[in-house]
Amino acid sequence: MRKNHRPVVLARVDAETSPGSPRTGLGPRGGSPGSPRTGLGPQGGLPLVAIVGRPNVGKSTLFNRLTGSRRSIVGNEPGITRDRIYGQFDWAGRSFRLVDTGGMVPGDAELIPAEIFRQAEVALDEADALILVVDARTELARPDYDLARLLQRGVKPVFLAVNKVEGQAMAAAAENFRRLGFSHVFPISSEHGLGIGDLLDAVSAAIPPRPATIPAENLSQPTAETESVEEAESASQAAISPSHAPGSHTENRLREPGRQRTHGEFEPRETSIAIIGRPNVGKSTLLNALTGSARAIVSPIPGATRDAVDEIVAFEGAQLRFIDTAGIRRKGKTRLMAEKLSVVMARRHLEAADVVLLVLDATEGVTASDATIGGYAHESGRSVIIVVNKWDAVTTARTDGKPPADRALFERQLRSVLKYLSYAPVLFLSALHATGPQHKDIVRLLRQVQSVARERRKRVSTGQMNRFLERIDFQRAPVPMAKRVRIFYMTQAAVAPPTFVLFTNRAVKLHFAFERFLENQIRQAFGFKGAPIWFKVKARNAPNAA
Repeated sequence: MRKNHRPVVLARVDAETSPGSPRTGLGPRGGSPGSPRTGLGPQGGLPLVAIVGRPNVGKSTLFNRLTGSRRSIVGNEPGITRDRIYGQFDWAGRSFRLVDTGGMVPGDAELIPAEIFRQAEVALDEADALILVVDARTELARPDYDLARLLQRGVKPVFLAVNKVEGQAMAAAAENFRRLGFSHVFPISSEHGLGIGDLLDAVSAAIPPRPATIPAENLSQPTAETESVEEAESASQAAISPSHAPGSHTENRLREPGRQRTHGEFEPRETSIAIIGRPNVGKSTLLNALTGSARAIVSPIPGATRDAVDEIVAFEGAQLRFIDTAGIRRKGKTRLMAEKLSVVMARRHLEAADVVLLVLDATEGVTASDATIGGYAHESGRSVIIVVNKWDAVTTARTDGKPPADRALFERQLRSVLKYLSYAPVLFLSALHATGPQHKDIVRLLRQVQSVARERRKRVSTGQMNRFLERIDFQRAPVPMAKRVRIFYMTQAAVAPPTFVLFTNRAVKLHFAFERFLENQIRQAFGFKGAPIWFKVKARNAPNAA
């Protein structure tokens, strides 16, 4: 057994550039023109390797080791991974896709274990090769033999990885696992990277190389709008340096190729959309409706989703990556370590997305937790669409004898609680009854996502902004005289989210009423639907911004 280095990770591993994003492919074209396309097939012809095994044997640790990420949540509690988690890695000059599955327990009729088994079976059907992981520290049990027989019925190569082998004595004990009937047995330690090279050499040799194909959608490159700007434009770039820029915690993400938000309008290769909300509001059901498949486990038990699950939907020439996150709840409500980690990961996915779908439960109204979660999206600079789910349960399918809910009244109540999201459009739907991606509610949602994503990247020239300033009557702004500032000129310094630099007579923080007045005027003139607007104040001829 040899100790080897971690496999080389691609320059753009999905989990790193967009946490929680597998490189899933696009299925065959179908449906009516402009209808969404989804799929799980290999992208670009890359072979797929599936990691399977019983709960708590170290599958997610091996997945994270190979992909060079912390994409899968790892812990001592069994059954942490439930859905299929995809990633990508390089070995011996070749690229492979990798899928981590939940712990498989054949014959368990309970809802969650049965759904985990069903999701793992999908991975088995997709894969070109299988890695069966077992725990060297535990004795062989009946589920091990049942799972081994299940895999041996197929024709795909299976490699037995005896995990948690750390020492010669345990390496000798690993030979006992040959009783499962596999000829390819590899003692490894996923945590310490021992023996993984031998395993990957064998996997690579068993899968013949296939010609790489690049989907036409991926050939498009980000485009930057070139425009002549005045001197104030270049000054604004200096004013919004990372050390001073609002929301500077997002700067690392924005340095990625094709995502340079301080330039003009751009078209990224794909748009990332995070589905967030409280537990059991229908986030996974919405993802399944968007993809037209049972991509995520759906259960009436709150907290069924732990790892983020995502899928690409191709719609009207655009690639939209939807990420289903775990339900976000208060710290005092999370007890298991897996739940705590899933909430942390959900926050990470939220902050890495372009657009956020804030899902609310119509049967419960807008809660304080909804307001808190919406605040996370607003403060991180994500564009927001509010999705009121289960709307049929309070209208056409209402069974409590009360009159159907009024949409306009519900939205007014929603706006009164989520005042800071006044710019976010609101959609009402029932994800459970949205039968596939061609359903009118799903198409309406997808078009809204595209519209909000475009508005997020909109660029207004400095000349347009200055002409806009000349038309505004600032005397109407409800601001105390002592708090007023004089704006000489103004420029848009960044997109995604739109950020404006104001050159004023003094470097002070804008009064909230003045900021709100100016934001409303900008939205009336230029739109920016769904996107928060940030302001940066710089005193004219002053070296530092306020």
